[in-house]
Formats: sequence, C-alpha cells, structure tokens
Amino acid sequence: MGRHRPDPRRLRGAFPMKATLNTERLILRLPEVGDAERIAFYLNNLAVSGNLARVPHPYFLGDAKAWLRTRRDDLPPEETNFTIEVPGQGLAGAVGYHIGLGGQPVIGYWLGQPFWGRGYMTEAARAALDWYFAVTDADRILSGVFEFNIASLNVQKKLGFTEIGRSSMHCLARNAEVRHIDTELTRKAWIGQQR
Repeated sequence: MGRHRPDPRRLRGAFPMKATLNTERLILRLPEVGDAERIAFYLNNLAVSGNLARVPHPYFLGDAKAWLRTRRDDLPPEETNFTIEVPGQGLAGAVGYHIGLGGQPVIGYWLGQPFWGRGYMTEAARAALDWYFAVTDADRILSGVFEFNIASLNVQKKLGFTEIGRSSMHCLARNAEVRHIDTELTRKAWIGQQR
C-alpha cells in the first residue's frame, strides 16, 4: 500500500535510465553530477564502504565523480543505478545493478550511516526489484553480503532472497578476502510474495 508498482506494459522496452521510482517515503532517481559530494561523504566511512566489495577506502570526491561519469542514459537494466533520496534531507544512498561472475545480474546497495535503522533500504530495494522484474525477463537476481553484515542480510531475507552458498570475496575498502554469503531471488518467489 502506498508504494510504487511499475506497470510492465509501460516500462518494458523503455529506456531504463529514464525511470524515477517513488515509494511511501523515498524517491529513487537517476544519479546526477551534483550528487558527487554526498556520495563521497557517505562512502568515505569504513562502516559503509567496508560492507561493499567494489568501493575503496578512503573514498574521495574524485572517486564519486569518476563513477558518475559511467552513468549514461542508454545503460541496460542490468547496469542501472538509482540514488535514494529522502525528501527534505537529500541523497541518502544508492541501489543498483551490475553484471557479476558468470554474466548474472547482481543487485547491490548502500545507505549513509545517519539513515540506518529506519527501514529505508528495504523500501528502496523493494521498489528497485519491482522495477527490475517489470522491465526485464530475468528469472532471478543475485546478491549477497559479507558474513558480518547481518543488517544487510536481514534486508535480503525480508525481500525474499535465499542463501545459495558461501564464498570468499575481495573487499576493496578492507583490502582483504572476506567470507561472503551468496543469495538469490527468483522471479517466481518475488511474484509469489506480491500476492
């Protein structure tokens, strides 16, 4: 109730990067050049970047600007990213997709530490998954968390992700191999929980 439910007939075949998603408390929109300072501020915190595989620490303004230059209007859904904006407070984090090992789509996300514990990440990821399954024919989406990141694992459980294995993954911010819980969400499971 009150959350954005994309209409697949309207979105399929549309340019994926044109989407803006509105939830009860959040706006998910395309990254913009002006987001660089807030992205750098929140990601230059090991409590945040240390939970992510592909983000360095320290994280500089130049890192944010370089990432923003990779965002284009013609990217496929599997490479689309949304910033998470809290109305009246500005950018709080991001959620998006990339192609992982084996060519499988992976969802990843982060939230600035001042916004933790409010349910924002679950709300944002739910909208991003609604969008993704509406604009693609993908039968599943992969994700995962470092073993110590219980909060993120709880978000994934709420969304219907299930554990499919354990692995080791390099964490750039920690400059170390870290034990990882591998997860997936199938289209069938996603549709089933929407009923």
